[in-house]
Amino acid sequence: DYVTVDAEQLEEVSLAELIASHSQPLWLTGVDFSGQKLSRLDLRGIRFERCLFAGTDLTAADLSDTDWRNCRAAQAVFRSATLEDARFSNSDLNNTLWQRSKLAHATFEGCKLTGANFADTATLGLSFKDCVLRSACLSGISFYKTELHNLDFADADLSYCDFRHAVFVDGGSLSMARVNNARFDQADLREASLHGLRLTDAKLFKGATISKSQATMLLAGLGLEV
Repeated sequence: DYVTVDAEQLEEVSLAELIASHSQPLWLTGVDFSGQKLSRLDLRGIRFERCLFAGTDLTAADLSDTDWRNCRAAQAVFRSATLEDARFSNSDLNNTLWQRSKLAHATFEGCKLTGANFADTATLGLSFKDCVLRSACLSGISFYKTELHNLDFADADLSYCDFRHAVFVDGGSLSMARVNNARFDQADLREASLHGLRLTDAKLFKGATISKSQATMLLAGLGLEV
């Protein structure tokens, strides 16, 4: 059971004081934390619904098992935060910073993550579904044997990512993505847009499954006609 808290209740006390006064997890609705410094706070288990975190500093906060619903958190800073088993749904997370955070078994569904930076994160069991990840930095993340539901990786940095045995489902895009040293062995890319992908290293796609129209497009990028 959650203790429900609205913006009015937080006008009297700080978030840290509110957490200390309740043994049950909090359910915060419609609270504006924009620009606030919430670094290093223990926020485990809190549910945030329709909250604002624009530019909020959550560096090194413990956000394990938190639940974020319909939140707006563009340019929020999650660097070095612990986010194991955190759940984000239908939220604006554009241009957020996640470097060195712990994201094991975190889930993102229906989220906008354009320009998000996930460099040097711990991502075992991390999952994305129906997310926009345009121009995001995802270098080195493993999507091994993952079903990738409608993920837009256009212009993203996917260098050193592991897409072996991954399957793109319900669309998705790799258009203009940086894929140097990524691995696509046995990946099924037929549902994804490959527009503008550079085949500078065709070996990356060895063993991957693509459609005939995709093959024609990729060869056209090399100046070949089919």
